[in-house]
Amino acid sequence: MGETPAIVVFARAPVAGRAKTRLIPALGHEGAAALYRCFLLDTLSGLQGMPAHVILAAAAEEDQEEIEALAESVGFSIELIVQKGIDLGCRIANAVDGVLSAGHAGTVVIGSDAPDLPADRVTRAIDLLNAKDVVLGPCSDGGYYLIGLRKPAKWLRSGITWSSGSVLRETLNLAKGQGLSFTLLDPWDDVDTPEDLAALRQRLRLRAKRGEPIFCQRTVACLREFFQGETL
Repeated sequence: MGETPAIVVFARAPVAGRAKTRLIPALGHEGAAALYRCFLLDTLSGLQGMPAHVILAAAAEEDQEEIEALAESVGFSIELIVQKGIDLGCRIANAVDGVLSAGHAGTVVIGSDAPDLPADRVTRAIDLLNAKDVVLGPCSDGGYYLIGLRKPAKWLRSGITWSSGSVLRETLNLAKGQGLSFTLLDPWDDVDTPEDLAALRQRLRLRAKRGEPIFCQRTVACLREFFQGETL
């Protein structure tokens, strides 16, 4: 790529009752928001030093000030945009199209729900965009934790049943219909439900047991506070 690629992080302010609502039954309103705050901070920390321009896409205009302050707390003086669109496909397409029109050679979009996502997945996606139009990182629930694009993404604005187990398959079918080249990264899972949270804790336990580095230390500290008496 001739120009610097961009990484767009979709995020919301960690407000009780609005953040990680599906975790509220397990953690309560305040607990779910506190954990999401750590998710976002760990996600941003993991992007430091990336060979790309990092952009934060706030879920709503009223989220901007708090998200910007959180980014600055981990050393980011960051570009901030607001997500626009009636569903996730429209929001991704609008963000990608705006980034590409600003001159970036390609865009990787991630959420802020996978604090332990290996940084090399993101750098690998950036590298793959040199050869592929679309890069997807699959989740076990049928969605994806990352999408990389080097062309405008208007095709994402229709035909996908978001928040379903068919999101990845439908996205691939649309990409094929557009004649786009694509590739898949290794799977990883984000954290939306109590079951996802249990899986995250298990991944972190295994890493600790094997003596492997754990980079999402804010998330680990938060989990230890919630689950007192347990390792995580």
